Amino acid sequence: MLVRLAARRSERMMLNAGRGNPNWLALAPRHGFTQLLRFALEESGRVTLAPGMGGLVRGDLTQRFADFSARNEKEAGIDFLCRGLDYAVSELDLERSRLLRELVEAALGCRYPWPDRMLQGCERIVHALLERELFGNDAAAGRFDLFAVEGATAGITYIFNSLAEARLLNKGDRIALGVPIFSPYLEVPRLNDYELTEIEVSQDERRGWQYPAAELEKLRDPSIRAFFVVNPSNPTSVRIDDESLERIARLVRDERPDLVIITDDVYAAFARGFRSLAAVAPRNTILVYSFSKYWGTTGWRLGVVGMHEDSALDRRLREMPEAVREAHRRRYGSIALDPASLKLIDRMVADSRAVGLNHTAGLSTPQQAQMALFALHGLLDSDHAYRDTARGVVKRRFEALYAAAGLAVPDDGHEVYYYATLDMPALARERYGEAFARWLIDTFEPIDFVVRLAEEKSIVLLDGGGFDAPKMSVRVSLANLMEADYARIGSEISRLLADYHGRWRAASRAVTPTPP
Repeated sequence: MLVRLAARRSERMMLNAGRGNPNWLALAPRHGFTQLLRFALEESGRVTLAPGMGGLVRGDLTQRFADFSARNEKEAGIDFLCRGLDYAVSELDLERSRLLRELVEAALGCRYPWPDRMLQGCERIVHALLERELFGNDAAAGRFDLFAVEGATAGITYIFNSLAEARLLNKGDRIALGVPIFSPYLEVPRLNDYELTEIEVSQDERRGWQYPAAELEKLRDPSIRAFFVVNPSNPTSVRIDDESLERIARLVRDERPDLVIITDDVYAAFARGFRSLAAVAPRNTILVYSFSKYWGTTGWRLGVVGMHEDSALDRRLREMPEAVREAHRRRYGSIALDPASLKLIDRMVADSRAVGLNHTAGLSTPQQAQMALFALHGLLDSDHAYRDTARGVVKRRFEALYAAAGLAVPDDGHEVYYYATLDMPALARERYGEAFARWLIDTFEPIDFVVRLAEEKSIVLLDGGGFDAPKMSVRVSLANLMEADYARIGSEISRLLADYHGRWRAASRAVTPTPP
């Protein structure tokens, strides 16, 4: 609706800062994939079955790849691909010939994904990236099993479906949501599939959008079965601070060893000093990570679900009542000799194909090859050149927005700057006083501000209320426009607020009695 309203003002270019799709993309890993596919096609062409029809690759590819690389050394992507393979061999202890064959066949898409959860070499590479980005290179969290999925939202879908099938979440159970949160995540627990009761664990705007201790104390309630959170947060764009992480970890360790934590860490690479909940409460956490934002890959649909190899949820599955375990044996008996020992993450794989179609489960192999190359790109960024560039892009845009709106840029070390959440009543209170702020809330619908921005200024922002953010707040994505555009957005926000203030002053004068 807002896009249609904004598009009507054809004399002015529409600025859509509503969606989080980045307008940048990482080139090196894409060039690397192009060269990988060129080599793979060359190898397939060696086994000609008929005109225009190649065959499955044969033999050891190591020397032929070295020859291919030498012939094409000046082509974009060759240097990256060679350095990536060298890194995987020297730093991750992967065998060169086996990894090269895995990537070549994956790029060709000529075999079913196997293992169906994730190709072995690709899993090891992505795990190394997660160790660096989410765990701060701290090995104490241990090993995680990874399931390659079609982005974070697919991962969340598979998680909730399998938690319900496993009876780890049942209709009527209570689930805590860290709010504000990505608006579709508010809807999932309410679906007829799950019918969960939501409890809000709320960030405090006055504390830089951190979770107050009193809010986290809600998780002590044993009737709350799971805690679902986005970290760094969307729309408020901050990472959970270390004090809160430790509080949650201590609560899980000492009081709630049965609590399920689901964390979506898609914005982790933009955060300074980031640590995932999976790093501090690893055995209780189901991790979701997506490549979409940092590398500009929303169209590729690349992500992983991760669970600790000794997950507390797997132990709970083994301790279920006999009737439940018998139901599990019936459901998974066709794919496992001992269904009771089947890990939850492997059940997710089967459930993603309604169990009976499990033989064709798994993310497409070309997607997995490209995912591995993105992960290698992150691992090779030892001087943080790409990381600093990506973070700098969103921060400069954030600064342009705030400067034009007349606001000070927050910087306490927790900000991510991918989104900005502007609380318009709070800004009204700070700029024009409490009486005006109260009038603004009482007089207008919560979406009035974003509707007027779209209709009058051709600017599309999202209503913060849809994320359970403060009433009449707006979310600005800093990912998809240029700095000058954000300066214009900031100016128009300030002007529109001034226009509301002018209306309030006029209304106040109209009701003020004229002295005799």
